[in-house]
Amino acid sequence: MKIVVVTDAWQPQVNGVVTTLVELVQGLQDSGHEVTVIHPGLFKTRPCPGYAGIDLAMRPYRKLAALMDAYQPDAVHLATEGPLGWAARRFCVRHKWAFTTAFHTKFPEILHAALKVPLHWGYALFRHFHRPSSGVMVPTRGVLRMLEGRGFRNLRPWTHGVDTKLFAFTPEARIYPPLGPQLRPVSLFVGRVSYEKGIEHFLKADMPGTKIVCGVGPLLDSLQEKYPHTKWVGLLGRADLARLYSSADIFVFPSQNETFGLVMLEAMACGTPVAALPVDGPLEVMGADKGNVQGGALDADLLQAWQAARKVPRHEARLRALHFSWEEATQSFISHLVPVHLLQQDIKPTWLSSIIHKYVI
Repeated sequence: MKIVVVTDAWQPQVNGVVTTLVELVQGLQDSGHEVTVIHPGLFKTRPCPGYAGIDLAMRPYRKLAALMDAYQPDAVHLATEGPLGWAARRFCVRHKWAFTTAFHTKFPEILHAALKVPLHWGYALFRHFHRPSSGVMVPTRGVLRMLEGRGFRNLRPWTHGVDTKLFAFTPEARIYPPLGPQLRPVSLFVGRVSYEKGIEHFLKADMPGTKIVCGVGPLLDSLQEKYPHTKWVGLLGRADLARLYSSADIFVFPSQNETFGLVMLEAMACGTPVAALPVDGPLEVMGADKGNVQGGALDADLLQAWQAARKVPRHEARLRALHFSWEEATQSFISHLVPVHLLQQDIKPTWLSSIIHKYVI
């Protein structure tokens, strides 16, 4: 099958969405499918306002349309709701091609936190984006229920996986050589240093030992200045990241707005238990949606979760990560795809579509 994946999130960006899509594309290719990724690197770009490290395609429609016409895929998947996602949506609707989409990130919450945009405005825009989709892939059942409550339709559960070979199990926390020996216990955060991650909830918590932050983002400079005793290691390659996970005693995940949280799986695969809040991503990743927390601890009080996670054996964290394979995630993704020539209802243009088409794509 010839598959086109359209995404505004792609290498060299470093985040969970990019990691998920890179692993997915590899899994699809390993399964014998021919995959073309349409990403910002193929277009002129500009930095995303207020979100350093993210480049967005500028006026991409004409070139994207030529790529889609030339490739003539059997299935199209729009992974993100940025300029490329909107351009591909416009192309598919105009040509009556069926397509699927994905809800990876709670951008309405990010817009609310960063720019005070009302949540219902953001969700109205996203609902409009996904309306013509033949299947909206959602990473957790909690997010699926939330989107149902906000009027989204054609939702499909699609969980993710983790590379358990790269993120190998270590029965005891090791020293991370670039930092040398640290006061134990070592608490680690990995992710964007940004508004939606709740990172300051971790930084100001009264946890003994050493705190390490791995990542960059728009809040990095201000938080580095405010919390000088935290170890800040910036961005790391995947192999170094695995070694950093293995050096930690506890992985702390303070986000309240995560749709999944791939970094939790990576930490647990290395044997590092997770302390997190009982919200959508952690509830599913750690099995709490079925009433049995595995691989760490959840609590509305992050410090309480951290204290409970310290008691979780490393091998139990690893066992939880083994529940998530990319082979199964890839097959689930394939099962949700639809043929592009599946008869699709006419979608009438709206004033909102007209504005986006004129000024964004």
